[in-house]
Amino acid sequence: MSEANKNSKKVWILYFAWIVSVVATLGSLYFSEIKGFIPCDLCWFQRIFMYPLVIILGIGTFQSDISVKKFVLPLSVIGGTISIFHYLEQKVPGFGGIKPCVSGVPCSAQYINWFGFVTIPFLALIAFTLITICMIFLFSKRTKEN
Repeated sequence: MSEANKNSKKVWILYFAWIVSVVATLGSLYFSEIKGFIPCDLCWFQRIFMYPLVIILGIGTFQSDISVKKFVLPLSVIGGTISIFHYLEQKVPGFGGIKPCVSGVPCSAQYINWFGFVTIPFLALIAFTLITICMIFLFSKRTKEN
């Protein structure tokens, strides 16, 4: 496979990860600004790790720069970890947070519960997982210049 073809596939992977981050960001804004769901503390932390991904992945995609993977991977892994913790707090009875939410909405509140398991933190977890998988794929298929 030619070098140009490999780089083209890597840019498409970046593009997919960027689209995922854009959809996740727009989804979170839809839930808070249009539906009026007040974000809890853990939701804010997840947003802190998702929102920059839109900019970083966007720049990387449009400049065909796959080196952004080293910045994206830590953000997506940490954000995904927070999503798992938040989801457990919602779905596992008796699972108390290390630091319970004290301001505003409790973190155990479920604004949506589609099919009995799809909540907002679950949607965030899916987005962070897809982005993480894309970045791992980019790391595993290294070329000599990367």
